[in-house]
Amino acid sequence: MPEQIPLRLAMWSGPRNISTAMMRSWGNRPDTIVSDEPLYAHYLSITRRDHPGAAEVIQAGPVDIDEAIGRLLAPLPPGKTIFYQKHMAHHLLPNMDRKWLNQLTNCFLLRDPKQVIPSYIKHVADPTLNDTGYPQQAELFDLVRRWTGKIPPVIDARDVLENPRGILSRLCEAVAVPFTDAMLSWPPGLRPTDGIWAKYWYQEVQTTTSFQPYQEKNRPVPPHLAELVRSCEQLYQQLYSYRLRA
Repeated sequence: MPEQIPLRLAMWSGPRNISTAMMRSWGNRPDTIVSDEPLYAHYLSITRRDHPGAAEVIQAGPVDIDEAIGRLLAPLPPGKTIFYQKHMAHHLLPNMDRKWLNQLTNCFLLRDPKQVIPSYIKHVADPTLNDTGYPQQAELFDLVRRWTGKIPPVIDARDVLENPRGILSRLCEAVAVPFTDAMLSWPPGLRPTDGIWAKYWYQEVQTTTSFQPYQEKNRPVPPHLAELVRSCEQLYQQLYSYRLRA
């Protein structure tokens, strides 16, 4: 029998989304390996953004972008056919080559900016538009659509939390893999595959064993960030209209 071509599924999110829970979901599949923000060290080494534990992240690496990309395109271990890559879209820096992304199946995880920004500023006090990942999501979405001639899969965090089985089933269908109930729950705690930054960012998700029911969080947006939220909202709505629905 011919060797099965692995699915390299790159899920492009922004910060303060359900991206780690989504990585838990895919990582609980027996046919899947995961990678946690594999471009983060390179991103911080270039931008020098003041993120929690930045020096540790850079030290842990890989800092070299070619090495990071090489790991994402490397052969999978025996018995594994899916390589789920949890990416932050803002880690795609402007001068970074995009051609290698054509070797991935690129998907997009959205969240309403009015929910993202008040949460994000607890960790990064001075976010810019590029820090949010929305511009990079929009850019990559258009790029993938030009490459493939198709609309790439888009899912929204609220939809997932309100109907995990329905949305994950649609996502699996869109990337041509069978859905499994293993994606709906997972053991609690951290993982060896979690980034070294987990102790700063994963306090909530490490106690979970499934997607948590959706709850509206009416956190106020500081007045000086109102324009940032409006700019994010415009980009968010561009992709939101293409989202998968159960």
